[in-house]
Amino acid sequence: MRAAGLQLAAVLVLIAAVSGGSQAEVIDDILGSLSRAASFLERQHEHINLDGVLGYFMMQAELKEAIRTWPHSDPVSWAQRTTAVALAKRLDQSLEKAVTAVQQNDPKYYREFEPVLSWSFYVIPQTWRATDPSLVYSSTMTNECYDEQLGDKCLTLLLGTWKMNGTPCIVTKPCRDTMTRFGCPHYSLSHQLLYFMIGKMKGCTNLLKGDTRASRANMTEHSYKKIFCSNMMKANQDLIRDGLTEQMADIFMENILMCGMAGFSDFYKADWLQQILRRQDEEVGCFGRDKSIISQIIGDELLEELQPHRRVKRREKILPDGCSSHTTGVAVGAVGGYLNYYLTEQDITKRPLS
Repeated sequence: MRAAGLQLAAVLVLIAAVSGGSQAEVIDDILGSLSRAASFLERQHEHINLDGVLGYFMMQAELKEAIRTWPHSDPVSWAQRTTAVALAKRLDQSLEKAVTAVQQNDPKYYREFEPVLSWSFYVIPQTWRATDPSLVYSSTMTNECYDEQLGDKCLTLLLGTWKMNGTPCIVTKPCRDTMTRFGCPHYSLSHQLLYFMIGKMKGCTNLLKGDTRASRANMTEHSYKKIFCSNMMKANQDLIRDGLTEQMADIFMENILMCGMAGFSDFYKADWLQQILRRQDEEVGCFGRDKSIISQIIGDELLEELQPHRRVKRREKILPDGCSSHTTGVAVGAVGGYLNYYLTEQDITKRPLS
């Protein structure tokens, strides 16, 4: 218990040192960021693609969990909760409009992923654990080892949307082999984790059933999550060490979003939050905005249509104002996770497991 108390104190000191203020001020910063992102969604709900909308649903799930468990500590905290409640109501309205637009703009993709287009699908961590540096791969492939088309198929087999009224929780050998492959980098790694997370949230059991490899005999779903997030932690640390570029910020934030939601609290570093917040466009509220790219949008979208699987970052869409739909989605989901985690830190019954 004393160790947990020291850990909490260290976190609070770090937050104050990085933000120049108290935890209440950090939560104000988070709520302000999420509010600006909500305003962006309200304006652009007709154009944000499914992947961007998914990030907002994750944010909404985290926001609603934060509201449910908000500490009744002081008037400032309670005023912040009131702000969060109003924000959640705004999101309910704009997400409903955004889902309708996705259904009209991309009906096949919508049908395949309809089950995850609800905040109630997502399970927010109730306890926390840390990654393990000893699980980092000795070597990592230089190229992605994840095929987007196969990946989408594997997810629809879990969700039961591979056909009308399809049976859910189906795991084929190609899916299992792909999702348990070691040494994958970047988006391949985060999508392997996503597979296990969606399987759990859908209520699928025995995702590893049928794996006869002796070397994997004692592996559980949690084992894979810990391996993946330990490697995603190493990837993020390397990105920070080398100087986080705009090109790599998307995967950096996706790792925080995914592993934070998987319950790994060491992704919620205070300086990493600042890395995310400073990438929000003050003018329009999105993330990943490149004003110089606006004139290139038509050409980029044409190239995307000609080569729909040229990258594993799912279906990216650059919006008319130069904003990235995917980057905005992962950023708001990651920031929402910080809110829930920092509030958990105030609750002595929900501190990280040592």
